Amino acid sequence: MLVLRMAETQQSDSEAENVGQSIWTAGRSAGGRILSFSLVYVAIFVFIVMYIITVRAVEYALDTRLQEAANQAVIIAQLDAPVATQIRDRMNEAVEASPWITWGGAQTTSLVLGNDGLTWLYVQGQVPPQPEGLDPTDVLRQAVDLLPATAVVTATVPHNSLIANGILISYAAILLWGLYAYNRTNNRRHQRAMEDALRQREDAASRAESIQSELASTRQRLASIEPADQASSVEIRDLQTERRTLQKKLAWLTTREEELRGHADQALELSQEVRALEDLLEEAAGDLSSKDDEIRSLEQNLRKATKAAGPKGRNRGSEALARRLKTLYPTLEIDPHATDNMVALRDETRQLKAEEQLKRLCEEADNVSVRRKVGGLPEHLTIFELGFAGKGRIYYSRGKQARFRILAIGAKNTQDSDMEYLRRLSREDMA
Repeated sequence: MLVLRMAETQQSDSEAENVGQSIWTAGRSAGGRILSFSLVYVAIFVFIVMYIITVRAVEYALDTRLQEAANQAVIIAQLDAPVATQIRDRMNEAVEASPWITWGGAQTTSLVLGNDGLTWLYVQGQVPPQPEGLDPTDVLRQAVDLLPATAVVTATVPHNSLIANGILISYAAILLWGLYAYNRTNNRRHQRAMEDALRQREDAASRAESIQSELASTRQRLASIEPADQASSVEIRDLQTERRTLQKKLAWLTTREEELRGHADQALELSQEVRALEDLLEEAAGDLSSKDDEIRSLEQNLRKATKAAGPKGRNRGSEALARRLKTLYPTLEIDPHATDNMVALRDETRQLKAEEQLKRLCEEADNVSVRRKVGGLPEHLTIFELGFAGKGRIYYSRGKQARFRILAIGAKNTQDSDMEYLRRLSREDMA
């Protein structure tokens, strides 16, 4: 009886140790699951960063390549045609006809200036009007006055272009393949470990049953013989010791089986998460398309409302300034928005500087120094920037009825709002 009580006490201690080991194993399994999710999130972050860096690298390479082609295109060796016409033909062949632009969807901003740095010879496919039937001496005079010319080409890769989409699809394919390979490797490793644990558990269980039957038979013999039988007592103690050892091993195998099952569940959750991410990506693309349609509809409604309420909301100062500018500069179309911008300058000196540039644009358009063509706008907008008073800006384009149309007037601190206003101009507004 004393031997049985000692065996029961030792069995209780073994169960307490198994509980502590199970808690430690569960904590390690949870840590491994968190690490797997962290790897997925890091992979997605690296995918986004690599896509952005690659697009910027392609833009830099296109800038370098197209700038070199433009520099060669503005070198005029023959004087059998006007200089601007030759530059236009060579720029169209070297830059505008590049496969990166025609097929890849890249966008460029091209500008060619004469040797004085002020006279423009080529702006985005356009050249100044050239008289027909020039004599060779006139062409030679043009070459002396304008050459050598300077070309400036800036290339951009929109995120909806074929180049950007190709980069995005390539990195997305690499990401999905990596996640699939990682998930498949984990599944195979966990499956092998689970099979080994199950096999060991079955062996230990069969051995424990054998020892249990032997212990039961020994107890029966012990109850029928004298307690002083030392041989039987030693055999019982040995069997009990082996039983405790096997119970510990069986408890460890049970814990290991639970851990492996947790890893298998984790792998299944990762597969489901990848499919869910793909579904969310498709849903987000559809939502983005619908939101773009709603934004375009709201912008059209806003423009209609602005046109309907424009004359009533303008103050007397804007109306007086609009009448004066229309009388003084008949070859310019000045939008009400530009008139309001000019009144909002609040500085008479800056207003006079802006009006001085408007006068030059009206009377001496060929001699006006264009600062640059405004980039980052939709394809249907061709808008140029004219500077005044240091940081002042006048945005204009070709007019509907007059020669030029003044769209907006601003400064450095209003550049963001001015650009937002220009982006909202539709094809109907510019027609």
